[in-house]
Amino acid sequence: MHTYDPTAPNLPHNPFNAIVGPRPIGWMSTKSKAGVVNLAPYSFFTALNYTPPIIGFSSIGRKDSLRNIEETGEFVWNLATRDLAEAMNATCARVPHGINEFGLANLTEVASVKVGPPRVGESPVAFECKVSQIIQLKSKDDEPVDTWMILGQVLLMHISPDLLKDGLFDTAAARIILRAGGPGDYFELGDKFFMARPD
Repeated sequence: MHTYDPTAPNLPHNPFNAIVGPRPIGWMSTKSKAGVVNLAPYSFFTALNYTPPIIGFSSIGRKDSLRNIEETGEFVWNLATRDLAEAMNATCARVPHGINEFGLANLTEVASVKVGPPRVGESPVAFECKVSQIIQLKSKDDEPVDTWMILGQVLLMHISPDLLKDGLFDTAAARIILRAGGPGDYFELGDKFFMARPD
């Protein structure tokens, strides 16, 4: 076994986020109180609770998404698919505060129903969310880390009818992309297999 200590790296790239993955992408649209729209992807993202549905993502550093969410308590998660991979990647660009990434990526803003931020019109799924918690992470020594975990309750889901088969969401047909390790590695979902839960 190769032993890796994050405080004393002995590999060319920290393997942590390649091992914990592939990870779904938190493609978040937010809007400031002043009405400035932001769209950004986050690779530390997941579903956290079923009832009520709660999702969460982490912002490493105080980015526009976090600031907007602190101001308004709202955000929209948009599903990143293989067809939208290039557009999603374009919204990663480091641009000055106030630049609307929808325009950079040639994406369409569609008004939400229950929250202020728009959703990505081209995305086949979007969750309108209200914040339930914002938590600054801490180290084992109780020292604050420059990372904030944002949890939000899903109020409304928008799903393309093409992805509903007999009332069930067809995950494979959505061609969801997932973030892997390295500077720019992604995966598309592979083969599906089924296992019944034991009684």
